[in-house]
Order: sequence, then C-alpha cells, then structure tokens
Amino acid sequence: MDFTVDYLSFFVIQLEGVDGQSSKHYKHYQTLDRDDYEDSEIKGFLDAELKRTAKRKVEKHPSTEQAPTKIGRFIVEPGHDLTSNPNYNLFMRLASAGNKESFLDFCDELVRDYLETSAVRGGALIIVRARLTKYFDEPFLFVLKCDFESNIVRITDERSLIGQVEMAINARNIKSIQYPHMPEEGMREEWELKIHQSSHARYFEDFLKFVYYEKSMPEIVTDQVMGMVQEYIEQKWQEPEHEERKKVEQDIELWAASEKRELQEKWDHGQVREAAARMIEYQPELEMKFKVNDIMVRAKLADYGDKLHISKLNGRYVVLIEGDSLLFDKGFSPVELLEPEDLHQVIDRVQTKSWNGEEEDAGQPATPETAEDDAPPW
Repeated sequence: MDFTVDYLSFFVIQLEGVDGQSSKHYKHYQTLDRDDYEDSEIKGFLDAELKRTAKRKVEKHPSTEQAPTKIGRFIVEPGHDLTSNPNYNLFMRLASAGNKESFLDFCDELVRDYLETSAVRGGALIIVRARLTKYFDEPFLFVLKCDFESNIVRITDERSLIGQVEMAINARNIKSIQYPHMPEEGMREEWELKIHQSSHARYFEDFLKFVYYEKSMPEIVTDQVMGMVQEYIEQKWQEPEHEERKKVEQDIELWAASEKRELQEKWDHGQVREAAARMIEYQPELEMKFKVNDIMVRAKLADYGDKLHISKLNGRYVVLIEGDSLLFDKGFSPVELLEPEDLHQVIDRVQTKSWNGEEEDAGQPATPETAEDDAPPW
C-alpha cells in the first residue's frame, strides 16, 4: 500500500503560560509538493506512517468505551447532503487545492480550528494529501499530531526541524485522522473518517465538532438492558407515581451508576433468558463477564442457561459450567490429574458448608440439622 504524496504542510504548535493554556501559537515551517517531498528528510519516516495509519484496524462498534481508534461519520440535517457539514467542507477544500499556496491556506484554517480544542498540546502537526494510485485517482487526507517532550522543543532551524521532530515522533504515539475511511484496501467510504488517539484527551473528537461516533458495544448493551428494565417497570407498575415503582427506579439508577454491580435478584430465570435472547438475536457473540469472589468467569451471553448456570445454595452463589472438555493453559497444576466427582457429591459437599464458607466446630462439617433455618428443605 504505497501512497504518493501531493502536498505536505508542517506546523509546530507552542503553548505558553500557566499549564500551557494562557497562550497558543503555531508556526508554519514548510509546505512541500511532490518533488520537494521526494527529496525531503521526512519521507523515509512518513511513507511508513501513512501505510500504518491506513492499515490500522478499527471496529464500527468497539469492544471497549476507551477504544483508541474509531470511525466517525459526518453529521448532516435530514434532506441535506455532505456539503452541509463544515468539517467535510474543510477536508474537501484541502482535497481540491491546486497548488502549494492554496493547500497551505486551507491547512492554516485547519490549524486555527485545532487550536480551539480544549485538550490541545504543543507539538508537531503534519497535514498530508496523498494518493493510493494503485486503486484511486481521488486523494486521501491525513492529519498527524505528535506531542513534544519539553527537552525536544529547542529547534530554531526550519530545515533541520524535520530531522529533529522525527525523534519526537518515534518517541511518542501519533494521533491521526484519515479521510476518507478505507474499510478494505481498494474501498472508500466518503461519509466516514478514521481517527486514532491513544490518550484520553480526545483531541480529534473535540476538534471535529460535526462528526459523530458509533457507540461502543458496552454502551449498546447498557442501553438495551436499561431499555428492557424500563419496559419491565412500566408493565408491572403502570402508575408513574406508584411508591414501589419509584423505589425500584431509584434502586436501578443507583445500580446502573455503580462501578461494581452486584447481582440484583429481581428477575427469574425465564425473564433473564427472554431478555438475553432478544439481545443475542442481533449480537450473537455478545460477551458476559463477572466475578465470583476472586474467580473471573468469562463466557458468551448465549451460554447462560445452556452451558452456564447460576444458582444459590445455603445462601451462597454457585456457578455451574458444563462442557465436553477441559483444557488448561501453560503452567501445571494437580487439578489436571483430577478424576471428576459425581455432581451430586459436589452439591452435598457445598451444601454442608456454613454461611461464611468455613467448616464449623474446628474442622467438623456442618450437618443439615445445624445449617441456617432458611436452608433448602431437602
């Protein structure tokens, strides 16, 4: 995947004052055309970086809310096309620039907009227009941002800057925008761009005010679960001012906002299976993770009620996982030599445990007669 660079503009952003926020400046160092670029010191580095940026994988619905790489889609009003979006129009001006001077003018506009972002930091900002001539005549646009370490920003010679900045780029993760998004090699999606920002500062989401990003899978799942919870509440208590309904809604709100959520014990097995089936219909690979004390369990939501079962015995949680094989990772343990007991033997042993999991009377197991009063009657 070899790009041919049409134009490249190189800027340095400098912040001064308390916390670097009181004054923001930028300086243009060079704008290169194709011939200039071929003879430049930055070509060896940037050719590889453009290829790396274009090949970087991205999911439409990331598996985590903090995914560093995202697909953005231009926002337009109903009935309007892409030309109604200011961010798209800026990219189009860069894409259609006919010479170095006009390309620099539009880059200058982009840098001024970027300086208005709340999380902007000093460093190099490189704006590139390049073509993947193997597949397209239309250009791609790349905006590459590299933060400086304070001991690197001591450069005065415009020509030598690029060689010095390469050290900074190699030492730090590059943030990038690519437009348009290329879902597969040889494909262009004009409505979408790809951003990559490894920090939590959200540089480009702040900068691109007229672009939205699809929700991550955890956010989608949260919305679906909360929607089903609200549906359940409305069906059970049709009167909005019902005291019990208000109490349940308050409990659910606190539960949803908690970092570590405990089992709520509000729905029976059938209700959970029905809700899970609705989610699995659209997302078959949906994962489920939880901890039993310090033991992590990770499975597919589709496994619940089929290969994975949750119950209570003597007031304690029991998770049963069934399958045709048991495979162990590297690192031996005596458990690998086990000849499994009959399930009923295990249940009997768990049943005789006391509430805190310790055996009573200095090592003597608790009997059904000495168990708590609300123990199962068998």
